[in-house]
Amino acid sequence: MIEYVTKHNLAEVLPLIADYQNFYQAGEICQRKNSVFFARFSAHSPIGCQFAYRHQQQVIGFATVLFSYSSILAAKVALLNDLYIVPEQRNQGYARQLIKHCHLFAQAKKAARLQWLTKQDNHRAQGLYDTLPATKSPWFVYTLNNQLSVKTMR
Repeated sequence: MIEYVTKHNLAEVLPLIADYQNFYQAGEICQRKNSVFFARFSAHSPIGCQFAYRHQQQVIGFATVLFSYSSILAAKVALLNDLYIVPEQRNQGYARQLIKHCHLFAQAKKAARLQWLTKQDNHRAQGLYDTLPATKSPWFVYTLNNQLSVKTMR
């Protein structure tokens, strides 16, 4: 069953968020920081929403949808920023159900599309994504770390 993440169930999702952050080598993980950060997303938040997947009374996965805007489309877009299922529950269709749910949520919020990124070496996730009616983007993603000095940009 898919449910909104709220103040009532966020504590159940936080360990999965930490696992997800470890997978992506986020560095030191602070539960307090995560708690404050993820508490801002709700069903009615203009910035985004988080969903939990509950199976046999246990939270086994989550997804986060954030909103942004596309100058190219002149429209709001939804970003599936996070998608995680605990390893022992993978390959059972739960991630696909979360993606479908997030897509419906994005449509209901009048987003022009749902888009997401994954690491090039995350072949397991790509195996799922390649079975969806989604288009693999030809775009490259660049990241400019804010700890870098502007002086290093000549």
